Amino acid sequence: MTLSVFCILLFAALLHATWNAIVKAGDDKLYSAIGVTGSAALIALVLLPFAPTPSAASVPFMVASTVLQVIYTVLVAKTYQISDMSQTYPLMRGTAPLLVAIISVLFLGDHLSPLAWCGIAVICTAILGMAFNGRSGSQLGIILALLNACIIAGYTLIDGTGVRLSGTAFGYTLWSFFLNGSSLLTWAMIARRREASRYLVQHWKKGMLGGLGTMGSYGLALWAMTQAPLAVVAALRESSILFGAIIAWLLLKERVSGLRFIAAGGIAAGAILLRLS
Repeated sequence: MTLSVFCILLFAALLHATWNAIVKAGDDKLYSAIGVTGSAALIALVLLPFAPTPSAASVPFMVASTVLQVIYTVLVAKTYQISDMSQTYPLMRGTAPLLVAIISVLFLGDHLSPLAWCGIAVICTAILGMAFNGRSGSQLGIILALLNACIIAGYTLIDGTGVRLSGTAFGYTLWSFFLNGSSLLTWAMIARRREASRYLVQHWKKGMLGGLGTMGSYGLALWAMTQAPLAVVAALRESSILFGAIIAWLLLKERVSGLRFIAAGGIAAGAILLRLS
């Protein structure tokens, strides 16, 4: 991996942690997330006329990814209703890169060096180790978290293949965010119009800022998927947990456990291994 791709992915991870912090700081997490994705859809709609059109071959991948990401959002909300986030979130994010690595190598023709495998393993182990810091959750919550890990891996593999076929990472990114954000925003307007509208109007500035962050984060990751193996990109994206720990500690004034900082150190070590691979 070149130094430029590595640095861009770390910046994408920082953006990912930033927009997640915006959602976490919101009064209502669901509406805050819809505000971010809906804002991203509006930004994408404005920019679409100036972007290259993705190839027709990539369209089925965009549609499939949109379906999976909507399911992902619903499952996340359900998982957090019945389980401790400190346990289920690491299970989701730590398992997905391993699944991406195995499937992309076996079925998509990606090649990973022994050092890359080691870096991915270190990052995933560090993230999964954070799950032991949570209280014991329900079995259903753990099952849903692992199911969501499969969905994360699924849309990562689908988008990785789709963006490579599209011929334009920029165009693919804009259409993906438009489809995903407009789907969630439409659901909110149909199911919870009054409450959602009130929240989105009151917090539109945060929504726009988060929309720019999430577009930048995943857009850069999609571009990187055209330059590096999908598994390496997926693993480095999880460096956002490292930045998230720092943001939670410094800006959100949350109490961050020693185990979380140890895990962050493990993620940093794994990222270095991936850079050297």
